[in-house]
Amino acid sequence: MKASELRQMSGEEMQRKADDLKQELFNLRFQQTINEMKNSHKMKQTKRDIARIKTIIRETMQNAK
Repeated sequence: MKASELRQMSGEEMQRKADDLKQELFNLRFQQTINEMKNSHKMKQTKRDIARIKTIIRETMQNAK
């Protein structure tokens, strides 16, 4: 997910997307534990997407002040 796409979303949409990604990360960790993970890169990408969303949310909160 690109930062430019995220900046076009509202804060509520970004928060929902972050929650969805956290749930996906939980599922990926579970798959890794039981050795059913097919794409190990997906976990790394999901972590990066969560961090990117959190960064943009933080930026928008600082700019709103």
